[in-house]
Amino acid sequence: MNPFTKRVIEIIKAIPDGSVMTYGQIAALAGSPRGARQVVRVLHSMSKAYALPWHRVVNAKGEIAIQDEESRLKQILYLNSEGVMADEEGRVELARYQFIPGPE
Repeated sequence: MNPFTKRVIEIIKAIPDGSVMTYGQIAALAGSPRGARQVVRVLHSMSKAYALPWHRVVNAKGEIAIQDEESRLKQILYLNSEGVMADEEGRVELARYQFIPGPE
C-alpha cells in the first residue's frame, strides 16, 4: 500500500462521530492537495476491508456525492443518526459539522 493511501485510511478512520470531512480536505492532509479523486477511489475500494466511516465524507460543497439513490439515503440516515443534519438533497452545513484536525 502506498503512503498516500495509508494516510487517507488513517485520516478517514479518525473522523469523529457527528463530523464530516471533504474529499479535498482529506487529500490535502494526506499530502496530495489535488488528490480528491484518489480519496474517492480509496473509499470505493477499501471502505469495507478497513471498516471506514465512508458516510462522514462529503464533497467541497457539503453535498453527498453518491449517485446511487439507495446508498445516498443510507448516508443521510447514518449522518442524521450521528447528529449531522443532512437535508433531503443530501447537503450538510460544513461550517457546523466539518472536522478540522489539530496539529499532530
